[in-house]
Amino acid sequence: MKITFLGTGTSQGVPIIGSNHPVCLSSNPKDKRLRVSLLLEWENYVYVIDCGPDFRQQMIANQVQKIDGILFTHEHNDHVIGLDDVRPFYFRQGNISIYAHQRVLNELKKRFEYVFAIENKYPGAPTLDEHIIDDHPFLIGNKYVKPVNVYHPKLQVYGFRFGDFAYITDAKIIPYEELQKLKGVKTLVLNALRKEEHRSHLNLEQAIDVARKVGAEQTYFTHISHHMGFHDEVQKELPENFYLAYDNLSIHR
Repeated sequence: MKITFLGTGTSQGVPIIGSNHPVCLSSNPKDKRLRVSLLLEWENYVYVIDCGPDFRQQMIANQVQKIDGILFTHEHNDHVIGLDDVRPFYFRQGNISIYAHQRVLNELKKRFEYVFAIENKYPGAPTLDEHIIDDHPFLIGNKYVKPVNVYHPKLQVYGFRFGDFAYITDAKIIPYEELQKLKGVKTLVLNALRKEEHRSHLNLEQAIDVARKVGAEQTYFTHISHHMGFHDEVQKELPENFYLAYDNLSIHR
């Protein structure tokens, strides 16, 4: 499976509009972070986890020609508000499958009422096939996905495990029983907002601790703010087999 980091930034992205912070002024492409999202490709299947406000730009940058579905972690705008930009895929290939907690689907229907309309639907709106995620494994393409409940800090957010690969974002608390679902994962993607403590996200130290409890062979950090520091400098400080992800990075698992 090819895994591409479409975006590795926080809700405001990096650089932040109007910011004079040194990281926001950096010329290093690894310090420029779109809103967090992941592309999964294997055989002839293509899935995306989350579609935030940079979705269109991410699809064009990575020359994505089709998507079989979108998995949603939770309903915050930086993870869902690009949903309307599935239209070009819908026009070419038909209905798009979306996978989400019932609570998240309810929120999507409020924000994109015209997409989910049953009567007098606007003819240019995409049609989405809804799949409700609960705590049971579910099938996408020919792979089973195991949902993992994490909390942000009180809001339930889904992480996803695909065999020996797992993706978690926007976590602050991962209960013990959910952590056990990650045992045996070889490659872990986990949010790490910054070095300082944060009320709703894991900081770098906490994320490293979680990864060590999981025992993954490799860990990539995402959902990174400008407060983390310059990519190249922070990477040098990380323990062996820990990496700051960056936009358009691809790994194979």
